[in-house]
Amino acid sequence: MIVVTGATGNVGRTLVRILAEQGREVTAVSRRMAQADAPSGVRAVAADLSQPHADVFAGADAVFLLVGGELMMVGDPVRVVAPLAAAGRIVLLSSQGVATRPDSLSHGRAFAAYEQAVMDSGAEWAILRPGGFASNAYAWAPSIKTSRTAAAPFGEVGLPVIDPDDIAAVAAVTLTRPGHAEAIYELTGPAPITPRGRAAAIGDAIGEPVTFVDQTREEARAQMLTFMPAPVADTTLDILGTPTVREQTVSPDVEKILGRAPGTFADWARRNAAAFR
Repeated sequence: MIVVTGATGNVGRTLVRILAEQGREVTAVSRRMAQADAPSGVRAVAADLSQPHADVFAGADAVFLLVGGELMMVGDPVRVVAPLAAAGRIVLLSSQGVATRPDSLSHGRAFAAYEQAVMDSGAEWAILRPGGFASNAYAWAPSIKTSRTAAAPFGEVGLPVIDPDDIAAVAAVTLTRPGHAEAIYELTGPAPITPRGRAAAIGDAIGEPVTFVDQTREEARAQMLTFMPAPVADTTLDILGTPTVREQTVSPDVEKILGRAPGTFADWARRNAAAFR
């Protein structure tokens, strides 16, 4: 049995579907999980990893671990990971920032602490370190729907954002196939694309032009603070505005694992065009 945490998110939802289509026994876990949120044949469990949760993982052969939000910042990694130790394999969704921003509280040290807890758990492990998600563009959905505009800072700075479905596909492989023990994979898209380019790709996907609006860093930070802690916002803006060479470099790992190139942002936009119409 495979347990997928974060099962209603952009990665977890697709991962649950992939595993179910493979005929795997799957338990889908999220704080607000309902049976209606899961594919047929998948067991749905509502659970908060910040609370005692050992029973959620009883009998698991493998676990996909996603730790987000407040739990990532203030949770106890050892306590969160301990109930997973009996599983044969743990695949952790971490962050590229562990390598590129090791001194960052949010992107570096917090994720690194969970990586260490997984490595020390006694289970076989693999760690996935994606860069920016293509699905972050959902933040533009309200303004694109109402005014066909998309606002962001650093409009000409490109990053190789990754389609969350590709992360899910890699996770499915590392959860179910041999050869990935003690592996750390960096996951990116196939090429850097700027915010302006992402807005244009969404316009192409919906068949109407989308006007890109340049924001200052300060304007973007004020907006981001409405839904994320200041350390997360500040490091995110550093990555968006002054990325390291590694953060702008395309990793070969998705293609190495899946046997195909990662999907483009345009692919993602076409598949999710309804969210912006």
